[in-house]
Amino acid sequence: MDAPTTTSSAGSDGSGGNSGDWGWFTPSRKPAEDHRAPDQQSDERAPSRPVNPIRPVGTEADRRMPAEPAPAPGPGAGDRRTDDRRPDDRRAPGPAGHGPAARGREEHQRPDEVPPVPQDVRPGPDSPFAVPETASPDAILLRRTMAEVEPISDKVTSYFYALLFVQHPELRPLFPAAMDAQRDRLFKAILTAARLIDDLDILTEFLSRLGRGHRKYGTQPEHYPAVGECLIGALTRYAVTTWSDEAEAAWVRAYTAISQIMIDSAAEDELIAPAWWQAEVVGHEPRTHDIAVITVRPDQPYPFLAGQYTSLETPWWPRVWRHYSFAAAPRSDGLLSFHVKAVPAGWVSSALVHRARPGDVIRLGPPAGSMTVDHASDNGLLCLGGGTGIAPIKALVEDVADHGRNRPVEVFYGARNDHDLYDIDTMLRLAQKHPWLAVRPVVSDGPTNGLSGRLPDAVRQYGPWNAFDAYLSGPPGMIRSGVDALMGIGIPSHRIRHDSIEELAAAAE
Repeated sequence: MDAPTTTSSAGSDGSGGNSGDWGWFTPSRKPAEDHRAPDQQSDERAPSRPVNPIRPVGTEADRRMPAEPAPAPGPGAGDRRTDDRRPDDRRAPGPAGHGPAARGREEHQRPDEVPPVPQDVRPGPDSPFAVPETASPDAILLRRTMAEVEPISDKVTSYFYALLFVQHPELRPLFPAAMDAQRDRLFKAILTAARLIDDLDILTEFLSRLGRGHRKYGTQPEHYPAVGECLIGALTRYAVTTWSDEAEAAWVRAYTAISQIMIDSAAEDELIAPAWWQAEVVGHEPRTHDIAVITVRPDQPYPFLAGQYTSLETPWWPRVWRHYSFAAAPRSDGLLSFHVKAVPAGWVSSALVHRARPGDVIRLGPPAGSMTVDHASDNGLLCLGGGTGIAPIKALVEDVADHGRNRPVEVFYGARNDHDLYDIDTMLRLAQKHPWLAVRPVVSDGPTNGLSGRLPDAVRQYGPWNAFDAYLSGPPGMIRSGVDALMGIGIPSHRIRHDSIEELAAAAE
C-alpha cells in the first residue's frame, strides 16, 4: 500500500505515538552511568561522533532583519508540479552541534524566571503549544516561539531553505527537485518537537529511528551545523516578539541534543546495516488500470516484520522517496511485494504502475512501523483495510498463519465498488484455507454481493470485539472514522493500531 503503516493508535501513527515521525529537537540529557570496565564499553558501543558548534548567522543585530535571500538554486527550481500524494518520512538533513549556554540566566532557571512574553503570543489553552504546568524552561521558550511563527509557517520554512541553499549550495543535491512537500514536512517536525520537547523517551526513540533513516539520503555529521545555523536564522527573523538570547540558547541546546542522538544512531546502524538496499523488479502484475502488484528481489537479506513499511526510490525520480507497506509476510525466497496505486500527478506511484518492468532496479530504505502482531497475546485480530490498505492486512494474516496459532482474525475489506476489491480473490482463498479467518467485503457505492455501506458501520454490525486487537489501514478518512467507531464500541485506544493519520492527510493535499 502506498502509505506508511505505523504506530499504535492514540491518534497518530506511532512510530512512537504517531508517526511520531515528526520531531526534531530535544534538550540534552545525561546518559545513564555505565559501571562496566572501559574496554567492555568500547567493544559494545559505536563511537560517538562529535558535532561542530552552530555558528551564529552574523551578529544579533544583523540577524534581526536580514535581506531576503535569492530563490534557492538547484534542479527543478520553480517546478510547481504536484508531488506524489504519499509523503515519505524524509526530513531535512538533521541537526547540529554544541551551542553556547543561555546568556543572562542560570542553567536551571525556573519557569517563572523565564522572561515574560506579551499575552498576544502566549499559546491559549486550546493551542497545540499550550504549556503544561510541568514544562521545563526550555520547553516554555520553544512553545512560545512556535506559537508565534505557526501562522506564518510558510514564510519561515521558505526562508529557512533559501538560507540553507544560498549559504550551503553543496547540500542542495541531498533534496528532491521540487520542495513543496519537503517544506511542509519540516515545519510539522518542528511543531511536534515543540510540543514533545519534554517527552525524552518518545523523542529519543523516534530520533534514533530518524537518524538511521537519514542514512539513505547521504546525510553526514558535518551537514548538521549548517541546518542548525539556518534554522536559528529563520526563527530570529520571524519570531520578533518572543525571540531573545534565552530563546536562542534554548533552541541551540535542543538542536544540539537532537543532532547528537541522530548522528550516534546512524553510526551504530552503519555497523550492522546498509544505508539502502538495491532491489530488482521481478514481477509486475496489473490488477486494475491504476493498481499493480510489484514484486522485487533485494540484493541482500532484508529483515522486516509483517505490518511494517519501507521507503522506496525509483531510478526515474532520484531523491524522491515514498512509503509502501509490505503486502506479504517475510518469505523464504526473500522476495518482497507491494500494492501500488497510481495517484494523479504521483511521481513515484505512476512510475511504478505504468513504467516499471522486470529488470528495473529500485532502492529500498530500512523497514519501519509498529503495526505488527503481538504473538504473545491470545487476542483476536480485527482488521479494517480500505483500498490498497488491504496489503498490510494480508501480510498480517499470513504472519498469524506462519506462527501456527488458531487466533480468530476478522477482516473487513472496504472499497467504493466491487471492481475496486482488486485483491478479494486472494483474501477469500486465504479464508478457505484457514478456518480461523473470516473475510467480509464492504462496498460503499453501487450494488454488491457483500456488505453495503461504510466500513466502520459494517464493523458495528458484528462483534463483540472486546477480545480483539484492531488494525486499520487505508485512506485518512477511513482511519479517522474507523478509530472513532472502534472506540465507540469499547475497544481502548492502546489496542488500536493504524496508519499515520498525519502523513496520510498530508498525502491527500
